[in-house]
Amino acid sequence: MDLDRTDLEIVRHLQADGRLTYETIAQRVGLSRPATRTRAQRLLSSGAVRIVAIVHPSVKGLTAVAHASISVDGPARPVALAIAELADAPFVTLTVGGHALVSEVRARDFAALSASIDRLRGLPGVRGVDTLVYSRVLKDSTTLSDPPADPHLDALDQRILTELEADGRIAFAELGARVGLSPGAARARTLRLLETGVARVVALVRPEVLGMGQLCGFAVRIEGDAGPLVERLSGWDRVSYLAACMGRADLVGTVAGESLADVLAVLEEVRGLKEVRELTSWVHAEVVKERY
Repeated sequence: MDLDRTDLEIVRHLQADGRLTYETIAQRVGLSRPATRTRAQRLLSSGAVRIVAIVHPSVKGLTAVAHASISVDGPARPVALAIAELADAPFVTLTVGGHALVSEVRARDFAALSASIDRLRGLPGVRGVDTLVYSRVLKDSTTLSDPPADPHLDALDQRILTELEADGRIAFAELGARVGLSPGAARARTLRLLETGVARVVALVRPEVLGMGQLCGFAVRIEGDAGPLVERLSGWDRVSYLAACMGRADLVGTVAGESLADVLAVLEEVRGLKEVRELTSWVHAEVVKERY
C-alpha cells in the first residue's frame, strides 16, 4: 500500500493517540476534516492499520512474560497456528535462523508461566522450547510501562476494555449501547481508564507500511555494566523493542529496517559496542499473531 507524506503523518498521530478526533488530526496535518477522515478510513479498511486498546498486563494479572524460541519437527506453519490459538501467546512469528518460530508468552505468575511453556512443549510438532524470562521491558511502543494507579475494575470496566481491544475508535454511543450505559457514562468511564493508565488506544501498523518491512530479533550477552548499553539501544529509532531477561541472554530486542541490509547494518553496530560480548539474531519472516 502506497502512502504519501500526509498519510504517514496521520498514522504517526494515531500511533500516539488512537482516539484523536479527525478534527484535531486535520488541524495538525493541514487538511479538511472530511479529507482526513477519508484517508484514515482507507488505511483502516485496508488492514494496514488497526486501532486497538492496549491494556496494561497487570490489569489482567499477567505479571510474568517470556520469549520462547521454538524448534519443530516438520513444517512450522501448523505449529505456529496451534500456538496462535493459545490465549497466553499474544505474539507468534515464523522465523529464519536458529529456530523455526518465536512466541511471546504471558501468564499471571512464574508458576503459570512454567505451565504455559510446558503446554508449548507438548504441542504436536514441537521439538523444543528455548526460553528467556523477561525481568523488565525497556522499550515497547505497544505496552504501557508503568502500572496503573488504581487497577481495581468492575464488570462494566472490563466489558468496556473488551470492546476497546476490538475497536479502539468505537463511538461512545455505540460503546454505551453494547455495555448498557448512556453515551456520557461510557465516555466518562473510558476516559478514566485511559487517564489512569489502565489502557492506551494506539494504532498498530504493519511495518512494511512505514517502510520498515524487515524485522529482525536479536539477543545480547553483556559484559560489564549494562546501563550505558541499555540507554544507547533504547534511543535508537530502529530498535523497536528491548527487554532485559534471564537465561542464555541479558537483552532481547527487535530491529526494524527498510531492507535486510539496513537491519544488518544496525546489528553490526550493536556487535561493535564494547559492552556486547555475544549477539545472536533471527529474521521475523511472517507475523502469525499479534494481539496485545
